[in-house]
Amino acid sequence: MIIDAAVLSVHAGATLAMMGLIWFVQIVHYPLYPKVGEEGFTEYERAHTRRTGFVVLPLMATELCAVAILCFLLPANVAPALIWTGLALVVLIWVSTFGVQVPLHMRLERSWDSATARRLVFTNWVRTLAWSARGVIALVMIVQSMTGQANTGGAA
Repeated sequence: MIIDAAVLSVHAGATLAMMGLIWFVQIVHYPLYPKVGEEGFTEYERAHTRRTGFVVLPLMATELCAVAILCFLLPANVAPALIWTGLALVVLIWVSTFGVQVPLHMRLERSWDSATARRLVFTNWVRTLAWSARGVIALVMIVQSMTGQANTGGAA
């Protein structure tokens, strides 16, 4: 169905964009925080969080809406377990983002603290791995929808 293909495509696009972005943040951006310098760090961090929000929030919202729609559509050629696992990972990502990373960023907006920055890098691995798993899942769902090869565990 055309709606299934459209939603799967939007879902994969948002997920893969976030997967690429989170790897950049994890490997390049966050580890460079100590190089900013204590003097200008709080101003840098405020600008970082404001500008990052403009990029990530639309992608995260799109991803959440798309996976929720997939849960209702349950495309015929896509294994439901993949869709539900994808939803669970999105929930994990949102809980980690707003329960862990955002509070750490708020601390860093007040003052530089190397322990907080290290904790940000360490805890961000949860999101990095979850988005990576979601990227694989999104691609597998696309392949399944194109080939009709969903393995749902039922007898053939």
